[in-house]
Amino acid sequence: MSSAVGSATRPFQVDLHGVVDLLSRHIYSGPQVYLRELIQNGRDAIATRRAAEGKSGRWEIRIFPSTPANPEFRLEDDGIGLNADEVAQLLATVGRSSKRDIFDLPRQDLLGQFGIGLLSCFMVADEIEVVSRKAGESAVQWVGSAAGTFTVTVLEDLDLPVGTSVRLRPRGDEAELCSHKKVTELAIRHAGYLPVPILIANDSGGFDTINRAPVFALTGDDRRDARSEIVELGTTLIGARPFAAVELGGPSTGTRGTAYILPFAPPPSSRAAHSVYLGGMLVDDRNQDLLPEWAFFARAVVDSTGLKPTASRESLVADESLAATREELGAALRAWIIRMAAGQPHKLAEFVSIHHLGLKSLVAHDDELAAFLTRWLSVETTAGRMSIQDLVASQKHIRYTESLEEFRQIAAIVPVEAPVVNGGYVYDADIIRRLPFLFDGTSVEKVELASLLDSLAVPALTERAAVLEFEQRATAVLKAFDIQVTVRSFAPGDVAALYLADDSVLRGMQRSSARRVASSLWSGVLAKAEKSLAAAAELNNALAKATVCVNWENPLVRTLAHSSDDAVFNRTIRLLYVQAMLAAHLPLGVAQRSLLTESLGDLVQLSLTH
Repeated sequence: MSSAVGSATRPFQVDLHGVVDLLSRHIYSGPQVYLRELIQNGRDAIATRRAAEGKSGRWEIRIFPSTPANPEFRLEDDGIGLNADEVAQLLATVGRSSKRDIFDLPRQDLLGQFGIGLLSCFMVADEIEVVSRKAGESAVQWVGSAAGTFTVTVLEDLDLPVGTSVRLRPRGDEAELCSHKKVTELAIRHAGYLPVPILIANDSGGFDTINRAPVFALTGDDRRDARSEIVELGTTLIGARPFAAVELGGPSTGTRGTAYILPFAPPPSSRAAHSVYLGGMLVDDRNQDLLPEWAFFARAVVDSTGLKPTASRESLVADESLAATREELGAALRAWIIRMAAGQPHKLAEFVSIHHLGLKSLVAHDDELAAFLTRWLSVETTAGRMSIQDLVASQKHIRYTESLEEFRQIAAIVPVEAPVVNGGYVYDADIIRRLPFLFDGTSVEKVELASLLDSLAVPALTERAAVLEFEQRATAVLKAFDIQVTVRSFAPGDVAALYLADDSVLRGMQRSSARRVASSLWSGVLAKAEKSLAAAAELNNALAKATVCVNWENPLVRTLAHSSDDAVFNRTIRLLYVQAMLAAHLPLGVAQRSLLTESLGDLVQLSLTH
């Protein structure tokens, strides 16, 4: 039998309903945190006892969920325990704390604060009983009520074990949170990696231990031995086998962990979700600030002893220690990429191909990342796909097109030794324009189709008469399509003709098509716009209209130039025009499709006749 002495009822001297409302609405995410807070209190009590007594006994936390037969929930720990003065101080002080005190609690080396954590239980119950005993002292009982009062009773029964027991009877609307299924789920999620044994009573009268080894935080030989378990954890977290599992370390805050590299490109709308544990206790599994913004391809799981939690202990304080840790973890990811580049170039190429769009987006706008990562990105060129590192090494003056259409138009005549980059894909032109700032001695030039046409060789003067006649005849044939024909000599000789039309010309063609089907009002507006834009193009030395550039070095063109048969000449020129459009990957309109069909039909008929 125990006897009670010094029992007294005392007011909290605050409106407890207001405190609970503050906890549930403004500090904690919901009533489910009560279990996390109680486990944190138990862990801190055991850590304090271990430090005070210098022993390494098997001190543990035992949880007894509520059942239909016994709705009472109980949690016991083998921690240092409390005496009467400490109970009154810890549990009454929080009642007198201001809001500022609640948000600015001293942390020291402990995860939580006993008074605040205990009061979180009022989110699931109207009455809480705490029985605690410190070594060599009498046990003490504290009973707090949601009505705003508490009693402290000293118990003379010295047979009670050292430690603390918390009992509560959940309200009906929160009963599920104290059930065995929910208690197990919450305990595994929040405290599965704690170094303190956590036992949950089961239906058979025994206990289930929920603790797991934090394999993600292992280092050295232990990490190598647990490689399969680390990868298995990553597969569970991201839903697929990770591309790689990179060891992370932040010495400034005692942070260790693993970054799982995603084997797929994350959706543009997705946000990073890193898991952060403090001393094995989950603080945040949706953290977005742990890694640098550029590390969008990684999901990290870390344990730390130096990062600071907020008052709710559900996120991290954004302070200098977090910034320093972020820099250290980012350096670990950079080192991983550099190691891949040096020893596993094929794996690096695979990584870049998976995340190329996101990486290019960041490189185009992030100076720090651009200096580090640009060399390993790849771009499409007229000589095939090349890494930017190889491109810069092969030539110091780099030419590029702004659009995919322009690239396709000139791809056939660009020499292999001086490739042109296709800047038509998203971010590629922006990245190419940054190369002079990233690689010393490098210059870039945008290819203008009008300038390219001027740079092509004019046929010999002795053939000028034949060339001029050819241009006039061909232009007349294609007059209905508003095409200008010009003759140049260029390699390779098997390319009969090029279709050249810069972006302004292509947009003009679209406006002309729209004008033909528009009402009289809009047709007039589009016609005026076309005239003014054509004049501006002339001033800027741009192509005023689409041009078919015929290759005088092509045998078919030479043969055609000496043909006196107008029917053959006209049909062949039309086919060359359509062929040049198709070679430039431009869509054929109704008129061009009809022209192709008619010309092929005429040629077949002509062949049959002969």
